[in-house]
Amino acid sequence: MTTALAGRTAPQDRAARPARPARHRARTVALFLAPFLLLFTALYLAPIGYTLYQSLFRMHRSGLGLSAPTQVFAGFGNYATALGDPAFRGSLLRVLLIGVVQVPVMLALALALALLLDAGSTMFKRFFRLAFFLPYALPGVVGAIMWSYLVAPGLSPITAAAHHLGLDLNLTSDGMLGATIGNMLTWGWTGYNMLIIHSALQAIPAELAEAARMDGCSAFGIAWRIKVPMIRPALVLTTVFSVIGTAQLYNEPAILHNVAPNLSSSYTPIYAAYNAVDANNFNLAATESVVLAVLAFALSFGFLKLVQRRGEAL
Repeated sequence: MTTALAGRTAPQDRAARPARPARHRARTVALFLAPFLLLFTALYLAPIGYTLYQSLFRMHRSGLGLSAPTQVFAGFGNYATALGDPAFRGSLLRVLLIGVVQVPVMLALALALALLLDAGSTMFKRFFRLAFFLPYALPGVVGAIMWSYLVAPGLSPITAAAHHLGLDLNLTSDGMLGATIGNMLTWGWTGYNMLIIHSALQAIPAELAEAARMDGCSAFGIAWRIKVPMIRPALVLTTVFSVIGTAQLYNEPAILHNVAPNLSSSYTPIYAAYNAVDANNFNLAATESVVLAVLAFALSFGFLKLVQRRGEAL
């Protein structure tokens, strides 16, 4: 009987216990989030804040410049200097043009390769998946050095083959530099984007394609009308990543400059910022970095809003 009473009163005792205070739960959550917040602040927010701070100052030298320079507040003067520089404006437009042409071509190629790998009739899928991804697995600098030998005027087998066909082709000329760099980016990043898109394709239920096939839909129709709309988030993600990556273009032109002396030292915005650092003009370098970050954010956010509006319209 005592046991029965204890069994009856135990649930009542548990129900009578007060719930955990909300303050205690908040402390527990804060304790688990503290390492991430500390690292996020130290490695992300603090550098951004320091860059913004440096962009508002400039070094002032008085007299004959023999004394140590002093840092004075410049406001938006550095931004006026950077945006007033034709070379820096040209670098921004150049990167924008490369992105407008190269990113759609690269993503279309990545989508086509992913769809081919996802097709049921494709053989040796593991081999082709590894082969497509291998260029991204190589370090970017190594790939740029390899391509610099492939396009160098005196060494390029592409130029030699074109010469045998009666064509005067110089892949490092002023008119071909953009196409050469775009080709290097496409070669290096198509496999990476293909892997993301292919992973999204693997998540599509096989029953949908089977039902469409039974209704008489062709393989192209299944890919275009079923698979592509269902991997729309992956396509948006790869586009945003590609836009940000193109804005950060540096390795390819920096390495290519060794075989193409006509390539400007301010070919891309980051290239120009590095030159400002070499000239000990850290405030201008910070300003150009902020301008580039704002441009990348505006393009990425604008693309996301455009996709969101089109999705709502559908």
